[in-house]
Amino acid sequence: MTALLESLQTAFAGSAQSRQALDEAVAIGLPGPRSEQWKYTSLRALSARHFAAPASTLATINADTRKTIAAIPAPRIVFVNGVFDPENSALTNLPAGLNIQSNNVKAPVEDSRFAAAHEIFAKLNTAIASKGLQIELSKATGDPIRLHAVFVSLNSGHDLAIAYRHNIVLGENAKLDLIEHHISQDAHQHLSNHLCDIALHDGAELTHARIQQDDAGASQFLRTEAALQTHATYRRLDLELGAHLSRHDLQISLLGDGANVHANGSLIASGRRHIDTRLDIRHIAKNTSCHLLWRGLANERGRAVFHGGILIEKGADGTTAHLSNKNLLLSDNAEIDTQPVLVIHADEVTASHGATVGRLDAGHLFYLRARGIPEAQAKAMLTNAFCKETLQVLANDELVGLVAPHLEKMLQSTEVQA
Repeated sequence: MTALLESLQTAFAGSAQSRQALDEAVAIGLPGPRSEQWKYTSLRALSARHFAAPASTLATINADTRKTIAAIPAPRIVFVNGVFDPENSALTNLPAGLNIQSNNVKAPVEDSRFAAAHEIFAKLNTAIASKGLQIELSKATGDPIRLHAVFVSLNSGHDLAIAYRHNIVLGENAKLDLIEHHISQDAHQHLSNHLCDIALHDGAELTHARIQQDDAGASQFLRTEAALQTHATYRRLDLELGAHLSRHDLQISLLGDGANVHANGSLIASGRRHIDTRLDIRHIAKNTSCHLLWRGLANERGRAVFHGGILIEKGADGTTAHLSNKNLLLSDNAEIDTQPVLVIHADEVTASHGATVGRLDAGHLFYLRARGIPEAQAKAMLTNAFCKETLQVLANDELVGLVAPHLEKMLQSTEVQA
Protein backbone atom coordinates (compact mmCIF):
# COMPACT_ATOMS: atom_id res chain seq x y z
CA MET A 1 0.00 0.00 0.00
CA THR A 2 1.29 3.47 -0.83
CA ALA A 3 1.60 6.19 1.79
CA LEU A 4 -1.00 8.24 -0.11
CA LEU A 5 -3.68 5.56 -0.01
CA GLU A 6 -2.85 4.59 3.56
CA SER A 7 -3.22 8.18 4.74
CA LEU A 8 -6.56 8.59 2.97
CA GLN A 9 -7.82 5.31 4.38
CA THR A 10 -6.97 6.54 7.87
CA ALA A 11 -8.24 10.10 7.45
CA PHE A 12 -11.60 9.32 5.80
CA ALA A 13 -12.71 6.00 7.30
CA GLY A 14 -15.56 7.69 9.16
CA SER A 15 -18.32 5.33 8.07
CA ALA A 16 -18.74 1.72 7.00
CA GLN A 17 -19.53 2.82 3.46
CA SER A 18 -16.43 4.99 3.16
CA ARG A 19 -14.28 2.21 4.59
CA GLN A 20 -15.63 -0.19 1.98
CA ALA A 21 -15.02 2.25 -0.88
CA LEU A 22 -11.55 3.09 0.38
CA ASP A 23 -10.73 -0.58 0.79
CA GLU A 24 -11.74 -1.10 -2.83
CA ALA A 25 -9.51 1.79 -3.91
CA VAL A 26 -6.59 0.39 -1.94
CA ALA A 27 -7.13 -2.98 -3.59
CA ILE A 28 -7.04 -1.33 -7.01
CA GLY A 29 -3.91 0.69 -6.18
CA LEU A 30 -2.36 3.56 -8.06
CA PRO A 31 -1.59 3.11 -11.76
CA GLY A 32 2.05 2.70 -12.71
CA PRO A 33 4.11 3.37 -15.86
CA ARG A 34 2.67 0.28 -17.56
CA SER A 35 -0.80 1.81 -17.55
CA GLU A 36 -1.50 3.16 -21.04
CA GLN A 37 -3.54 6.03 -19.58
CA TRP A 38 -0.76 7.08 -17.17
CA LYS A 39 2.47 6.23 -18.94
CA TYR A 40 3.43 9.90 -19.39
CA THR A 41 2.46 10.96 -15.86
CA SER A 42 4.31 9.46 -12.93
CA LEU A 43 2.58 9.24 -9.56
CA ARG A 44 5.68 8.03 -7.72
CA ALA A 45 6.36 11.25 -5.81
CA LEU A 46 2.68 11.80 -4.98
CA SER A 47 2.22 8.21 -3.81
CA ALA A 48 4.85 8.72 -1.07
CA ARG A 49 3.03 11.66 0.53
CA HIS A 50 0.53 11.78 3.39
CA PHE A 51 -2.67 13.83 3.43
CA ALA A 52 -5.16 14.76 6.11
CA ALA A 53 -8.88 15.36 5.85
CA PRO A 54 -9.93 19.02 5.71
CA ALA A 55 -11.61 20.63 8.69
CA SER A 56 -15.41 20.73 8.69
CA THR A 57 -15.33 24.38 9.78
CA LEU A 58 -14.73 27.27 7.41
CA ALA A 59 -11.14 28.56 7.21
CA THR A 60 -10.61 32.32 7.40
CA ILE A 61 -9.44 34.02 4.22
CA ASN A 62 -7.44 37.24 4.26
CA ALA A 63 -8.35 40.70 2.98
CA ASP A 64 -6.57 40.28 -0.36
CA THR A 65 -8.45 37.06 -1.12
CA ARG A 66 -11.73 38.70 -0.12
CA LYS A 67 -10.97 41.50 -2.54
CA THR A 68 -10.19 39.03 -5.32
CA ILE A 69 -13.46 37.19 -4.73
CA ALA A 70 -15.47 40.41 -4.51
CA ALA A 71 -14.24 41.34 -7.99
CA ILE A 72 -15.85 38.18 -9.41
CA PRO A 73 -19.39 39.05 -10.53
CA ALA A 74 -22.54 37.71 -8.90
CA PRO A 75 -24.16 35.29 -8.76
CA ARG A 76 -21.26 33.29 -7.37
CA ILE A 77 -20.73 30.41 -4.98
CA VAL A 78 -17.50 30.10 -3.00
CA PHE A 79 -15.79 27.14 -1.36
CA VAL A 80 -12.68 27.41 0.85
CA ASN A 81 -10.66 24.24 1.45
CA GLY A 82 -13.73 22.19 0.64
CA VAL A 83 -16.19 24.11 2.83
CA PHE A 84 -19.00 26.33 1.52
CA ASP A 85 -18.38 30.04 2.29
CA PRO A 86 -21.77 31.79 2.51
CA GLU A 87 -20.31 35.17 3.47
CA ASN A 88 -18.27 35.58 0.28
CA SER A 89 -20.84 33.91 -1.95
CA ALA A 90 -23.50 36.02 -3.65
CA LEU A 91 -26.62 33.94 -4.26
CA THR A 92 -29.51 36.31 -3.66
CA ASN A 93 -32.14 37.16 -6.27
CA LEU A 94 -31.35 34.15 -8.47
CA PRO A 95 -33.23 33.93 -11.77
CA ALA A 96 -36.36 31.81 -11.80
CA GLY A 97 -35.71 28.15 -12.50
CA LEU A 98 -32.08 28.22 -11.28
CA ASN A 99 -31.31 26.15 -8.20
CA ILE A 100 -27.82 26.32 -6.71
CA GLN A 101 -26.80 24.39 -3.62
CA SER A 102 -23.71 23.45 -1.72
CA ASN A 103 -24.14 19.71 -1.88
CA ASN A 104 -23.49 18.16 1.54
CA VAL A 105 -22.78 14.51 0.91
CA LYS A 106 -23.35 12.85 4.29
CA ALA A 107 -22.23 9.47 3.00
CA PRO A 108 -20.23 8.61 -0.10
CA VAL A 109 -22.29 8.16 -3.23
CA GLU A 110 -22.05 4.57 -4.43
CA ASP A 111 -20.81 4.54 -8.00
CA SER A 112 -19.84 1.45 -9.97
CA ARG A 113 -18.42 3.31 -12.96
CA PHE A 114 -14.84 3.57 -11.75
CA ALA A 115 -13.48 0.08 -11.27
CA ALA A 116 -10.37 0.26 -13.46
CA ALA A 117 -6.96 1.15 -12.04
CA HIS A 118 -6.57 4.16 -14.32
CA GLU A 119 -9.75 5.64 -12.78
CA ILE A 120 -8.46 5.48 -9.22
CA PHE A 121 -8.92 9.18 -8.42
CA ALA A 122 -12.55 9.16 -9.54
CA LYS A 123 -12.99 6.06 -7.38
CA LEU A 124 -11.42 7.83 -4.42
CA ASN A 125 -13.70 10.79 -4.98
CA THR A 126 -16.79 8.62 -4.62
CA ALA A 127 -15.41 7.45 -1.28
CA ILE A 128 -14.31 10.70 0.36
CA ALA A 129 -16.19 13.61 -1.27
CA SER A 130 -18.39 15.41 1.26
CA LYS A 131 -19.03 18.72 -0.50
CA GLY A 132 -19.77 19.89 -3.98
CA LEU A 133 -21.77 22.10 -6.26
CA GLN A 134 -25.31 21.23 -7.30
CA ILE A 135 -26.69 23.27 -10.21
CA GLU A 136 -30.08 22.69 -11.76
CA LEU A 137 -31.62 24.95 -14.39
CA SER A 138 -35.04 23.52 -14.99
CA LYS A 139 -36.41 25.53 -17.90
CA ALA A 140 -35.61 27.65 -20.93
CA THR A 141 -34.64 31.22 -20.03
CA GLY A 142 -33.97 32.97 -23.35
CA ASP A 143 -30.55 34.52 -22.78
CA PRO A 144 -28.03 32.39 -20.87
CA ILE A 145 -27.86 32.72 -17.09
CA ARG A 146 -24.33 33.30 -15.80
CA LEU A 147 -22.82 31.80 -12.65
CA HIS A 148 -19.32 31.90 -11.13
CA ALA A 149 -17.99 29.08 -8.93
CA VAL A 150 -14.89 29.88 -6.86
CA PHE A 151 -12.69 27.26 -5.22
CA VAL A 152 -10.09 28.73 -2.84
CA SER A 153 -7.20 26.75 -1.38
CA LEU A 154 -5.13 28.01 1.53
CA ASN A 155 -2.44 26.71 3.85
CA SER A 156 -3.86 25.14 6.99
CA GLY A 157 -0.66 23.74 8.47
CA HIS A 158 -1.28 20.28 6.98
CA ASP A 159 -1.35 18.85 3.48
CA LEU A 160 -5.03 18.23 2.83
CA ALA A 161 -6.95 15.92 0.50
CA ILE A 162 -9.98 17.98 -0.61
CA ALA A 163 -12.65 16.20 -2.65
CA TYR A 164 -15.62 17.80 -4.40
CA ARG A 165 -18.49 16.10 -6.17
CA HIS A 166 -20.45 18.31 -8.58
CA ASN A 167 -23.69 17.80 -10.51
CA ILE A 168 -24.94 20.08 -13.27
CA VAL A 169 -28.33 19.46 -14.88
CA LEU A 170 -29.82 21.65 -17.61
CA GLY A 171 -33.43 21.10 -18.58
CA GLU A 172 -34.89 21.29 -22.07
CA ASN A 173 -33.63 24.39 -23.96
CA ALA A 174 -32.05 25.83 -20.79
CA LYS A 175 -28.92 28.00 -21.21
CA LEU A 176 -26.17 28.53 -18.65
CA ASP A 177 -22.73 30.16 -18.64
CA LEU A 178 -20.55 28.71 -15.86
CA ILE A 179 -17.10 30.09 -15.01
CA GLU A 180 -14.94 28.14 -12.54
CA HIS A 181 -12.13 29.92 -10.69
CA HIS A 182 -9.54 27.77 -8.90
CA ILE A 183 -7.31 30.10 -6.88
CA SER A 184 -4.83 29.89 -4.04
CA GLN A 185 -4.41 32.31 -1.15
CA ASP A 186 -0.89 31.18 -0.26
CA ALA A 187 1.64 28.41 -0.80
CA HIS A 188 0.36 24.90 -0.07
CA GLN A 189 0.67 21.30 -1.27
CA HIS A 190 -2.94 20.11 -1.06
CA LEU A 191 -4.46 17.43 -3.24
CA SER A 192 -7.76 18.53 -4.85
CA ASN A 193 -10.01 15.90 -6.39
CA HIS A 194 -13.07 16.97 -8.39
CA LEU A 195 -15.70 14.74 -9.99
CA CYS A 196 -18.24 16.55 -12.16
CA ASP A 197 -21.34 14.97 -13.74
CA ILE A 198 -23.11 17.04 -16.41
CA ALA A 199 -26.48 16.24 -17.99
CA LEU A 200 -27.74 18.39 -20.86
CA HIS A 201 -31.31 17.65 -21.93
CA ASP A 202 -32.78 18.30 -25.38
CA GLY A 203 -31.73 21.66 -26.78
CA ALA A 204 -29.83 22.70 -23.64
CA GLU A 205 -26.72 24.89 -24.01
CA LEU A 206 -23.88 25.01 -21.48
CA THR A 207 -20.84 27.28 -21.88
CA HIS A 208 -18.28 26.22 -19.30
CA ALA A 209 -14.94 27.93 -18.65
CA ARG A 210 -12.48 26.59 -16.08
CA ILE A 211 -9.55 28.75 -14.96
CA GLN A 212 -7.13 26.60 -12.97
CA GLN A 213 -4.68 28.83 -11.05
CA ASP A 214 -3.83 26.74 -8.02
CA ASP A 215 -0.53 27.10 -6.17
CA ALA A 216 2.66 25.76 -7.76
CA GLY A 217 2.88 23.07 -5.07
CA ALA A 218 -0.66 21.76 -5.45
CA SER A 219 -1.94 18.60 -7.11
CA GLN A 220 -5.28 18.74 -8.95
CA PHE A 221 -7.31 15.85 -10.35
CA LEU A 222 -10.57 16.33 -12.24
CA ARG A 223 -12.91 13.87 -13.91
CA THR A 224 -15.70 15.41 -16.02
CA GLU A 225 -18.48 13.23 -17.43
CA ALA A 226 -20.98 14.94 -19.72
CA ALA A 227 -24.03 13.38 -21.43
CA LEU A 228 -25.67 15.36 -24.24
CA GLN A 229 -29.17 14.67 -25.51
CA THR A 230 -30.79 15.73 -28.80
CA HIS A 231 -29.47 19.04 -30.16
CA ALA A 232 -27.73 19.87 -26.89
CA THR A 233 -24.60 22.02 -27.09
CA TYR A 234 -21.60 21.99 -24.74
CA ARG A 235 -18.96 24.71 -25.13
CA ARG A 236 -15.96 24.25 -22.85
CA LEU A 237 -12.70 26.08 -22.21
CA ASP A 238 -9.94 24.84 -19.91
CA LEU A 239 -7.09 27.16 -18.98
CA GLU A 240 -4.47 25.10 -17.14
CA LEU A 241 -2.33 27.82 -15.59
CA GLY A 242 -1.32 26.51 -12.16
CA ALA A 243 -0.58 23.57 -9.84
CA HIS A 244 2.48 21.35 -9.77
CA LEU A 245 0.52 18.38 -11.12
CA SER A 246 -2.79 18.74 -12.92
CA ARG A 247 -4.73 15.90 -14.53
CA HIS A 248 -8.10 16.25 -16.28
CA ASP A 249 -10.09 13.38 -17.78
CA LEU A 250 -12.85 14.85 -19.96
CA GLN A 251 -15.41 12.26 -21.04
CA ILE A 252 -18.25 13.43 -23.29
CA SER A 253 -21.01 11.21 -24.72
CA LEU A 254 -23.13 12.56 -27.59
CA LEU A 255 -26.26 10.52 -26.99
CA GLY A 256 -28.90 12.46 -28.93
CA ASP A 257 -29.15 13.26 -32.64
CA GLY A 258 -27.63 16.62 -33.48
CA ALA A 259 -25.76 17.00 -30.19
CA ASN A 260 -22.50 18.90 -30.47
CA VAL A 261 -19.48 19.81 -28.38
CA HIS A 262 -16.85 22.52 -28.81
CA ALA A 263 -13.99 21.97 -26.35
CA ASN A 264 -10.83 24.08 -26.36
CA GLY A 265 -7.95 24.47 -23.94
CA SER A 266 -4.58 26.06 -23.27
CA LEU A 267 -2.02 24.05 -21.29
CA ILE A 268 0.76 26.28 -19.91
CA ALA A 269 3.49 24.05 -18.43
CA SER A 270 6.16 26.41 -17.13
CA GLY A 271 8.64 25.95 -14.29
CA ARG A 272 8.27 22.33 -13.20
CA ARG A 273 4.55 22.03 -13.84
CA HIS A 274 3.18 18.77 -15.20
CA ILE A 275 -0.17 19.13 -16.99
CA ASP A 276 -1.99 16.05 -18.29
CA THR A 277 -5.26 16.34 -20.23
CA ARG A 278 -7.15 13.38 -21.63
CA LEU A 279 -10.18 13.77 -23.91
CA ASP A 280 -12.51 10.92 -24.81
CA ILE A 281 -15.39 11.97 -27.05
CA ARG A 282 -17.98 9.31 -27.98
CA HIS A 283 -20.30 9.91 -30.92
CA ILE A 284 -23.24 7.58 -30.39
CA ALA A 285 -26.19 9.27 -32.13
CA LYS A 286 -26.52 10.52 -35.71
CA ASN A 287 -25.48 13.93 -37.05
CA THR A 288 -23.44 14.82 -33.98
CA SER A 289 -20.32 16.98 -34.06
CA CYS A 290 -17.21 17.79 -32.05
CA HIS A 291 -14.68 20.55 -32.63
CA LEU A 292 -11.62 20.32 -30.41
CA LEU A 293 -8.82 22.91 -30.45
CA TRP A 294 -6.05 22.58 -27.87
CA ARG A 295 -2.79 24.46 -27.50
CA GLY A 296 0.16 23.45 -25.34
CA LEU A 297 3.15 25.48 -24.23
CA ALA A 298 6.07 24.03 -22.25
CA ASN A 299 8.94 26.08 -20.85
CA GLU A 300 11.87 25.57 -18.49
CA ARG A 301 11.38 22.02 -17.12
CA GLY A 302 7.62 21.90 -17.65
CA ARG A 303 5.81 19.00 -19.28
CA ALA A 304 2.47 18.94 -21.09
CA VAL A 305 0.67 15.69 -21.90
CA PHE A 306 -2.36 15.53 -24.19
CA HIS A 307 -4.52 12.64 -25.36
CA GLY A 308 -7.30 13.46 -27.79
CA GLY A 309 -9.55 10.47 -28.35
CA ILE A 310 -12.56 10.48 -30.67
CA LEU A 311 -14.72 7.36 -31.06
CA ILE A 312 -17.48 7.31 -33.68
CA GLU A 313 -19.75 4.38 -32.88
CA LYS A 314 -21.56 2.20 -35.38
CA GLY A 315 -24.77 3.95 -36.43
CA ALA A 316 -23.46 7.47 -35.71
CA ASP A 317 -23.79 8.40 -39.38
CA GLY A 318 -23.43 12.03 -40.37
CA THR A 319 -20.86 12.74 -37.66
CA THR A 320 -18.47 15.66 -37.99
CA ALA A 321 -15.34 15.46 -35.82
CA HIS A 322 -12.25 17.65 -35.86
CA LEU A 323 -9.28 17.76 -33.48
CA SER A 324 -6.31 20.13 -33.61
CA ASN A 325 -3.55 19.97 -31.02
CA LYS A 326 -0.56 22.25 -31.59
CA ASN A 327 2.26 22.67 -29.11
CA LEU A 328 5.23 24.96 -28.56
CA LEU A 329 8.48 23.94 -26.86
CA LEU A 330 10.10 27.06 -25.44
CA SER A 331 13.19 25.53 -23.81
CA ASP A 332 15.52 22.60 -24.34
CA ASN A 333 14.49 20.96 -21.05
CA ALA A 334 10.74 21.12 -21.59
CA GLU A 335 8.72 18.17 -22.87
CA ILE A 336 5.42 17.69 -24.68
CA ASP A 337 3.70 14.37 -25.39
CA THR A 338 0.64 14.33 -27.64
CA GLN A 339 -1.51 11.43 -28.80
CA PRO A 340 -4.44 12.04 -31.17
CA VAL A 341 -6.68 8.99 -31.65
CA LEU A 342 -9.55 8.68 -34.12
CA VAL A 343 -11.62 5.48 -34.35
CA ILE A 344 -14.50 5.29 -36.85
CA HIS A 345 -17.17 2.59 -37.05
CA ALA A 346 -19.81 4.57 -38.97
CA ASP A 347 -20.45 5.68 -42.54
CA GLU A 348 -20.81 9.14 -44.07
CA VAL A 349 -18.43 10.71 -41.59
CA THR A 350 -16.36 13.89 -41.89
CA ALA A 351 -13.38 13.67 -39.55
CA SER A 352 -9.85 14.98 -39.13
CA HIS A 353 -7.27 15.05 -36.40
CA GLY A 354 -3.72 16.27 -36.09
CA ALA A 355 -1.02 17.18 -33.62
CA THR A 356 2.25 19.09 -33.88
CA VAL A 357 5.12 19.91 -31.55
CA GLY A 358 7.67 22.55 -32.49
CA ARG A 359 9.38 25.86 -31.82
CA LEU A 360 8.23 29.37 -32.57
CA ASP A 361 8.03 29.95 -36.31
CA ALA A 362 11.31 31.54 -37.39
CA GLY A 363 9.65 33.24 -40.34
CA HIS A 364 7.01 34.91 -38.19
CA LEU A 365 9.66 35.97 -35.69
CA PHE A 366 11.83 37.45 -38.44
CA TYR A 367 8.82 39.35 -39.84
CA LEU A 368 8.20 41.03 -36.49
CA ARG A 369 11.89 41.72 -35.82
CA ALA A 370 12.25 43.29 -39.26
CA ARG A 371 9.61 45.82 -38.26
CA GLY A 372 11.56 46.99 -35.27
CA ILE A 373 9.90 44.87 -32.58
CA PRO A 374 12.39 43.67 -29.92
CA GLU A 375 12.97 39.93 -29.80
CA ALA A 376 11.39 39.36 -26.37
CA GLN A 377 8.30 41.34 -27.34
CA ALA A 378 8.03 39.55 -30.67
CA LYS A 379 8.15 36.14 -28.96
CA ALA A 380 5.55 37.24 -26.44
CA MET A 381 3.24 38.41 -29.23
CA LEU A 382 3.50 35.06 -31.00
CA THR A 383 2.88 32.96 -27.89
CA ASN A 384 -0.07 35.19 -26.93
CA ALA A 385 -1.71 34.75 -30.31
CA PHE A 386 -0.98 31.02 -30.26
CA CYS A 387 -2.69 30.40 -26.91
CA LYS A 388 -5.50 32.95 -27.10
CA GLU A 389 -6.91 31.25 -30.19
CA THR A 390 -8.59 28.81 -27.82
CA LEU A 391 -10.76 31.57 -26.29
CA GLN A 392 -12.89 31.69 -29.43
CA VAL A 393 -14.88 28.71 -28.16
CA LEU A 394 -16.75 30.98 -25.75
CA ALA A 395 -18.42 32.75 -28.69
CA ASN A 396 -19.17 35.74 -26.47
CA ASP A 397 -17.02 38.87 -26.20
CA GLU A 398 -18.06 39.53 -22.61
CA LEU A 399 -17.09 36.04 -21.51
CA VAL A 400 -13.78 36.31 -23.35
CA GLY A 401 -13.14 39.58 -21.54
CA LEU A 402 -13.66 37.87 -18.20
CA VAL A 403 -11.21 35.01 -18.78
CA ALA A 404 -8.59 36.49 -21.14
CA PRO A 405 -6.73 38.53 -18.47
CA HIS A 406 -5.91 35.36 -16.54
CA LEU A 407 -4.28 33.77 -19.58
CA GLU A 408 -2.48 36.99 -20.48
CA LYS A 409 -1.05 37.34 -16.98
CA MET A 410 0.27 33.79 -17.04
CA LEU A 411 1.85 34.24 -20.44
CA GLN A 412 3.55 37.46 -19.31
CA SER A 413 5.21 35.56 -16.48
CA THR A 414 6.40 32.77 -18.79
CA GLU A 415 9.85 33.67 -20.01
CA VAL A 416 10.45 32.53 -23.59
CA GLN A 417 13.90 30.99 -23.86
CA ALA A 418 13.86 29.77 -27.45
